Amino acid sequence: MSSLPFQLKNPDLLHNLSYVNGEWVKSQSGKTFEVIDPGNGKPWISCPVNDASDVDVAVKHAQTAFESFKKISPRSRAEMLYKWDALIKENKDDLATLLVYETGKPRAEGYGEIAYATGFTWWFAGEAERIQGSVYQASQTDRRIFTIKQPIGVCAALVPWNFPIAMILRKVSAALAAGCAMIVKPSPETPITILALAHLAAQAGVPKGVISVLTTDLDKTPELSEALCKHPLVKKVTFTGSTRVGKLIAKQCADGLKKVTLELGGNCPFLIFNDANLDKALAQLAALKWRHAGQACITANRVYVQSGVFDKFVDMYIAQTKTLKIGHGSEDGTTLGPVTTTRGLDKADELVADAKKKGASILTGGQRANPTGLAKGGYFYEPTVITNTTADMLVLREENFSPICAFVKFETEREAVAAANDTSMGLASYCFTTNVNRLWRLFENLEAGMIGLNTGNSSAAESPFGGIKESGYGKESGKDVAVAEYMITKTGTFTLDEETD
Repeated sequence: MSSLPFQLKNPDLLHNLSYVNGEWVKSQSGKTFEVIDPGNGKPWISCPVNDASDVDVAVKHAQTAFESFKKISPRSRAEMLYKWDALIKENKDDLATLLVYETGKPRAEGYGEIAYATGFTWWFAGEAERIQGSVYQASQTDRRIFTIKQPIGVCAALVPWNFPIAMILRKVSAALAAGCAMIVKPSPETPITILALAHLAAQAGVPKGVISVLTTDLDKTPELSEALCKHPLVKKVTFTGSTRVGKLIAKQCADGLKKVTLELGGNCPFLIFNDANLDKALAQLAALKWRHAGQACITANRVYVQSGVFDKFVDMYIAQTKTLKIGHGSEDGTTLGPVTTTRGLDKADELVADAKKKGASILTGGQRANPTGLAKGGYFYEPTVITNTTADMLVLREENFSPICAFVKFETEREAVAAANDTSMGLASYCFTTNVNRLWRLFENLEAGMIGLNTGNSSAAESPFGGIKESGYGKESGKDVAVAEYMITKTGTFTLDEETD
């Protein structure tokens, strides 16, 4: 770690070992894997390759920690979350640096993720003291019925690489508020930011064993994940990732009848009508589409523009696209960083080739990029705008997770809604119009768990996050529902004896 490409203000924040029962540990195999900087394709640190043999010890320590942690008062758990929140904000410069070198996103976006993510620590600190049971009026006069909420137990979080801080804080903060212990399996691309969060959690007073982190490489990810899903002491699994892997996770958890939250893929439509405020729609679409080089589950994947403004809006969007500066996330002025993996480049190439073959027009971009002044090897792709698209093209059928924006012209509202819903996924949808009646119809008729009404930013700690159809089930964040994902409900019933005196 002496040859790191950056310096941290707080060197104690940097850890590259797994975190189990409050200790920094190697894997039983002793094997390690390298973490790659997407901006140049070079490794800069290594972490342990954990596998199934490392799971039992970690889970048993977590279970022991849970038995004590569940008895801590809600106010004490809230205080820990508030302290964790404060420490994360104090170390935001270093955390943003780690995000740049793990994910590739520009530094400004790193700060944006931290600001968004700490909304969850703050929100769930408050929710910890709002957990309530209930009392029911019974149908029989001598009966009394009430419920209590209790933490479910040890949980496992399987998290992606695109927003590692936000995903961890959204999941772990809810679990801690409920009184659960959590074992985190980070993506092989982004273990370091998560280990830094675990370090800060310990500094905030979170007891050892309540948060654990098991790192691993891509080859051992399926084995490690399956072992966590199938361990009898793991009572709940939360996963964010692809629909394909989410279905596997659900199957693995089914044998143990484990509680599961799945936040899966999105093929999100973005609808712009003739009467829309085009400047607002442009600003919102650009921020949503180009954020982290298009690598977000809720990004705009398909842009439907009504015929009356189609040409004008596409011209506006291309002009905005040409202002983007491609570069390493650490460079001043960078507004579009690399994709995080070489798989992202291959996928982008496949989508563009398929679109060209089927008659689409590539108005700008459409190939890998090599920004001036950067060493070859970074995973850069030109921001790409495609028109003359048809429903059989992969760019409209699949989640692209790259800086590719595909436009479709439509005539009527009914046509646009039918096209928008023509997908197996249903995570988020967006629509822009000044017609209030239409907004309400779209809210009801678009098949997605989250609808942005004249906004491309509908995700917040106070807002339930989750999809429908093959975009998963369960909710993260929001009032009541998110903490409830980490709790069980017990019903108590008793009967009153008649008075005897």
